[in-house]
Amino acid sequence: MFDINGGEWLVLLLVAILVIGPERLPQYAEQLGVWARRARRFAKDARTRVDDELGEDIKDVDWAALDPRRYDPRRIVREALLDDEPVARAATAPRPAAPARPVYRTGAAQAAAATTTAAGGATDAAAQPLAGAPFDDEAT
Repeated sequence: MFDINGGEWLVLLLVAILVIGPERLPQYAEQLGVWARRARRFAKDARTRVDDELGEDIKDVDWAALDPRRYDPRRIVREALLDDEPVARAATAPRPAAPARPVYRTGAAQAAAATTTAAGGATDAAAQPLAGAPFDDEAT
């Protein structure tokens, strides 16, 4: 919360002792104890009131199942849409083909590839994508 480690707490405590002084220190320590007991009692009363308001039904809730770290949308959809039959993945199901990637060429390589293609020949290494060329498959 405050990102203060143990050593820093000791330094703050030492400074507080020096600033407050030994005469007033017992009064402040007693007041701090009273505040801590009040905070503890307030939290306990709040928890009791919440339990009373929600009733007995809330005690049956499995809070671990509602943990967002355990959220798996595939499992939720499977449980909602399917009966008790487990989903078996087909091992031979064809995967969709990847979209063709555009070829990026420098000016000279583009002219050479256009000349070679126009002459009916096959393109050479100049037709390969440039290394590190930007590619965004979702771009329009």
